Amino acid sequence: MSSGPAGHERSERGMSTVIDVDDPADPRLDDFRDLNSVDRRPDLPSGKGLVIAEGVLVVQRMLASRFRPRAMLGTDRRLREMEADLAATDAPYYRASAEVMADVVGFHLNRGVLAAASRPGELSVDAVLGGARTVAVLEGVNDHENLGSIFRNAAGLGIDGVLFGTGCADPLYRRAVRVSMGHALLVPYAWAQSWPDDLQVLRDKGFRVLAMTPNPSAPTLAAAMADLTEDKVAKMVGAEGPGLKEHTMRSADVRVRIPMSRGTDSLNVATAAALAFYERARLNP
Repeated sequence: MSSGPAGHERSERGMSTVIDVDDPADPRLDDFRDLNSVDRRPDLPSGKGLVIAEGVLVVQRMLASRFRPRAMLGTDRRLREMEADLAATDAPYYRASAEVMADVVGFHLNRGVLAAASRPGELSVDAVLGGARTVAVLEGVNDHENLGSIFRNAAGLGIDGVLFGTGCADPLYRRAVRVSMGHALLVPYAWAQSWPDDLQVLRDKGFRVLAMTPNPSAPTLAAAMADLTEDKVAKMVGAEGPGLKEHTMRSADVRVRIPMSRGTDSLNVATAAALAFYERARLNP
């Protein structure tokens, strides 16, 4: 154990340097300051901004992703839980009490650890679709919790990538990353450059494009999937409430629905997406 800056102690555990901090005003913690009031989204297309991971599991997934942490802030308990993981990074781990963390972050963080990463460049549509067999396509999904849930569902149900159309929220916003359990950092995604024209890129690469709709005249999801002959599938879902725009659905190969009962016309968009993902996984284990 040796003396660190400003009299704090530091120690080496793997490649990460552990630095004890007891002053909430320490400028080295600025990446984590006032998270409830600071918008961490980038000023696109400049790519500026930070990605914040919360909790041991999400930080571990960040460490396994292309998003490389530049700093971590956490308690000694979380440090001990993550000791093996920290061998994979040279980012400093600022060790602090729960009280200091609460002063910095602006609220009590039950998860006990945070990581901050700079945003790398965005992936291209071709990079995400290359080698993919099943992708999700989103339009107008502007709620961060829905978006995070879709990424978690995508990771668990075999989706290879996500393509964003217009009107979607930032998948790297803190709440989206948290709700996704870190899978927004692992499931590759790209933003369409021309919407909905980029749906033609999917067809050119051999994808069958299915658009989810509550229209009772559309074939059921199960029937459409059973009749599928293509090896590659893209599942499109739209905004909570209005769903996919009509001109977007016209760009799909087929419209499909989930049968509903008791006067309910549709499901939450993340739930609907999960059912669509599961049907694909069920038929193509």
